[in-house]
Amino acid sequence: MSPSLLLVTVTFNSSSVLDDFLTSIEVGTSHEHEVIVVDNASQDLDVLREIVARYPSVRLLEMAENRGYGRGMNAGVEFAGSSSDYILIANPDVSFLPGSIDSLVATAEITPTGGAFGPAILNADGTLYPSARQLPSLRTGIGHALFGRAWPENPWTRGYRIPVSAAVGQRHAGWLSGACVLIRTVAFEHLGGFDTSYFMYFEDVDLGARLTAQGWSNVYLPEAQVLHSGAHSTSQSPTSMGQAHHDSAYRYLSRRYSAPCLAPLRGALRLGLYLRRRWLTRNR
Repeated sequence: MSPSLLLVTVTFNSSSVLDDFLTSIEVGTSHEHEVIVVDNASQDLDVLREIVARYPSVRLLEMAENRGYGRGMNAGVEFAGSSSDYILIANPDVSFLPGSIDSLVATAEITPTGGAFGPAILNADGTLYPSARQLPSLRTGIGHALFGRAWPENPWTRGYRIPVSAAVGQRHAGWLSGACVLIRTVAFEHLGGFDTSYFMYFEDVDLGARLTAQGWSNVYLPEAQVLHSGAHSTSQSPTSMGQAHHDSAYRYLSRRYSAPCLAPLRGALRLGLYLRRRWLTRNR
């Protein structure tokens, strides 16, 4: 019997990209599927309703307020009401290339230890986004925060992101980008879904870390490809999203390295993230 598939996306003023996203699903998979669109209190909700109404397999969950990415995804899975074999989490500004979803599902079917499966994510200009990365450490977090923008080729950033040339071929990763990732439902439910203390950013890093801790692997599958126009929600409110990114980075690393003896390093991380945010705000 064909595996069952649930697709969930979270929208925030996303009417300009949602139609392309929904249309591309039929190109990406031949499996029967259900689609849940979770809207985080968008201003263009009337247009979103019209778009969703054109697709019989799509249902819309309207949130009363913007509750963030991970909380929205969890709500969408719960709203679906039935347990599928796999959950595909994706941004609404993603477009699936032919067979991309089917490739992820096929690999998942023959990889029982895999908890999450990520495609190659192509930027709008055709370049490859580093969507499969190592789990960040406190040391790489500090180095990346301090030097990531001014010195992009610094060893901490390179060690964290993994050079694109090394991203060829199926391999395991520490975490996979939440922009598009297929998750085994039993693994997702066992973890309780995304950690909702992350409003935006690092919820996918945290999920990858928790999957690994429970014995599941995060599998990068470059033959499955999707297009990502990029930073759709972030571009609408760059200052607040920048703040959310830095807050989430500190939350993740300070929790992972919580020993009292590491307090000076956590202080250095907080300072580095603060300086990075100030640098980005000034240059923006």
